[in-house]
Amino acid sequence: MLQIPKVILLIERSRSFGRGLLHGIIQYSNLHGPWLCYMKPEFYRQDKEKSHKWLTDLDADGVMAHTWDSDFIDLLVNLSIPAIIHGPLYKPKRSVYLLLTDEVGTGRMAAEYFMERGFKNFAYCGFDMIWSQQKGDGFKQTLAEAGFEASIYRQPAAKVLRKSAREQHIIAKWLKSLPKPLALMACNDDRALDVLAACKIAQFKVPEDVAILGVDNDELICNFSYPQLSSIVLGTERAGYESAKLLDKLMKKQKIAKNEQAVTTLPLNVVTRQSTDTTVIEDKKVAKAVSFIRSHFREMIQVGDVAKAVGLSRRALEQHFRKALAHSVHDEIKYTRVNQMANLLIDTNLPISQIAKLLGYPRAINNISHYFKQQKGMSPSDYRRKFGLK
Repeated sequence: MLQIPKVILLIERSRSFGRGLLHGIIQYSNLHGPWLCYMKPEFYRQDKEKSHKWLTDLDADGVMAHTWDSDFIDLLVNLSIPAIIHGPLYKPKRSVYLLLTDEVGTGRMAAEYFMERGFKNFAYCGFDMIWSQQKGDGFKQTLAEAGFEASIYRQPAAKVLRKSAREQHIIAKWLKSLPKPLALMACNDDRALDVLAACKIAQFKVPEDVAILGVDNDELICNFSYPQLSSIVLGTERAGYESAKLLDKLMKKQKIAKNEQAVTTLPLNVVTRQSTDTTVIEDKKVAKAVSFIRSHFREMIQVGDVAKAVGLSRRALEQHFRKALAHSVHDEIKYTRVNQMANLLIDTNLPISQIAKLLGYPRAINNISHYFKQQKGMSPSDYRRKFGLK
């Protein structure tokens, strides 16, 4: 008789991060299970005694959890069953293995995104928590490498001042002290909402005065806000799938290689909505050229086409580009196409040849593949294997 593993899933479902993990776990269970999954009861956050009884009575074979409660993590460790935990752990602990997030890489992606849009003033708004601080570090370090500085918001020490309604006024005061136009990264979409509210209090226009970028791409939050919020997509579904795969090995008592002891959730791409849908390039000719390239990336445009569209000679346009953006017009065309290709590799199962055709390379797939590898450090097929849909 088939013995179905019993797996406890202590993963919050009201936000996209947790839902993404659960979707990935379901995919794995459907393909390699079945598993009998138990979702957390509502009391598990409040009542440790009831939680312990519920967990031990289930006599489960494994557990996956997303929690930053150190006491609760100790409780899970003491169950002495295979566990995958996303929380304040940075190395395996007894039967516990790790699900991490590339927080620094997420901050780096935000900084690069804003710099591509020509911003010169930057800020980061997060929480007084290690994962938020790591995102801010990645954001600040990447900007520093390019010669820019970022203002980092510091939460007030008093807890009473951290309640949203009060803190939004404190954030508004901080925003008033910063130069504009400002590119601001928030640690997640909830924090981006706080910043958006603070901009309304301070009477700043979004994105003209302050462009806001969140993290998690929670569509309910991002699309219901006004203006709609841009956000970084995290590869939570893949992370959930890989975590389930690791847990399955642990429950089957299979050997775990050193490089398998942790699963990392990676940042994938930025979804641009109204809150960052702008470019801040002082040179109007360059701004017009960048807009033309982004509007015509599916056509086989050349540098001459861009120069004609903005009313400059090729030589003059190249000089403007080098001064404003420190790269060539051709580099901008390649960069735009490669980013679009990366999004299609992640979000669709279209053949690479068809993606190349959509991007204006019907007979020259080797060209865009070469550009792609130069920019992303791997081939399109390897990129899809690492980040794309299962």
